Amino acid sequence: MVDVTSKPATQRSAAAHAFVRMQRSTVASLRRLKNPKGNPLEIARIAGITAAKRASELIPLCHPLSLTHVDVRAELCQNGVEITSEATVTGPTGVEMEALVGAAVAALTIYDMCKALERGMEITDLHLVSKSGGRSGTYLRRAARARKSGR
Repeated sequence: MVDVTSKPATQRSAAAHAFVRMQRSTVASLRRLKNPKGNPLEIARIAGITAAKRASELIPLCHPLSLTHVDVRAELCQNGVEITSEATVTGPTGVEMEALVGAAVAALTIYDMCKALERGMEITDLHLVSKSGGRSGTYLRRAARARKSGR
């Protein structure tokens, strides 16, 4: 594990994205909340938050962080579920892994809860959207920069 003892505690945040691609009929079932296991969007939100808080237990050499905020959103779209995960901390190291783990586990939860409806779903587009704070400063994924500037 990297020694962060001498690094100052600063406010750091990160956002990540994932997508669960599914058939329109599966999306329609989710819109009607016709799912044998309950509401996958809400369960995925809770699973993602829980996972972000436990990232250091899942990723070897990942620092355990006392997160000050975690938010995971799972939203239905035309061809699947879009997931956004955000994490914030005041500490000596960043929260990119926490945001990514939150998005990944939320996507896996959607798959688990919907597999009775469709086994061919795909989890795609897991990536870091942005991060701020720390020595390396701000990162904003190129596609996110283009949307932000109105392109």
